[in-house]
Amino acid sequence: MKAKITLIICIGCTALILTAVMFTQFKTVDQTDITAIETMREAELRTELASWKTKYEDIETKIEERDSKINEYKQELNNGANSLKILEDEVKEAEGYLGYTDVEGEGIVVTLKDTDIYNIENYELLKLVNELNIAGAEAISINDQRVVSGTDITLVNNRIILVNTKKVSGPYIVKAIGDKKYFESALTIKGGYIDEVKASGRDVEYKVEDNIVIPAYDGELEFKYAKENVKEKEVKE
Repeated sequence: MKAKITLIICIGCTALILTAVMFTQFKTVDQTDITAIETMREAELRTELASWKTKYEDIETKIEERDSKINEYKQELNNGANSLKILEDEVKEAEGYLGYTDVEGEGIVVTLKDTDIYNIENYELLKLVNELNIAGAEAISINDQRVVSGTDITLVNNRIILVNTKKVSGPYIVKAIGDKKYFESALTIKGGYIDEVKASGRDVEYKVEDNIVIPAYDGELEFKYAKENVKEKEVKE
C-alpha cells in the first residue's frame, strides 16, 4: 500500500513538472512569434517608408527641374535674344521623342531567322517590340525601319511582313537602345522570349553592344481621329 502511494505521488510530480515545462515552452514560442511578427512589420514599414521617400524625392527633383526650366525660358523670352534657340531646342527634343532623328547608344541586337521548317511571322516581331518597350527601350528598329507609335507590323498573303508599309525579309534584325544589361535579363529569363522562340523551332540569337545606331523614321505621323482639345486649352489659359 505504501509503495502504491509513493508511485502515485511520483507520477503526479512528474506530470506536474511536464505540465510546467510545456507551459514554459508555449509561452516562449508565443513571445518569439509576437517578436518576429513585430520585427517583420517594422522592417516592412521601414522598407515602404524608404520607397515612398525615394518616390517623393524623385518627384520633388523633377518639379525643381521643371520650375528651373520655366524660369530660364521666362528670362530668355524677356531678353528676346535666345527665344529662337529655345524654340529650336524644343523642336529637336520633340523630334527625338517622335523618332524623326537618328540616335545612337548602348543596347541589344536580336536576330530572328527563318528555318527550313518555320518562318518568322509578324506576331513574333510584335511581341519582341513589346518586350523591349516594357524593358525601357528608347528607340527600336526592324531591319533599319524605325518603330514609332504609328508603326504597323503586318503580314500580307501569309508570307510577306510589312513594317511601316515597307517589305522586310529575314534575317530580321531588331535593334533597341537602352539599358543593355536589363534588355539581356528581360529576354533571357527562364521561359522568356528567347526560350519561347527557340522552343517553337525558330532560329534566334542576340548580342549586347555599347554603340548601336538607329535611323530616323522617314514617314509621316498623322492623326485621323485625335485633335487638339481647344476648350480645355482655353480653360487653362
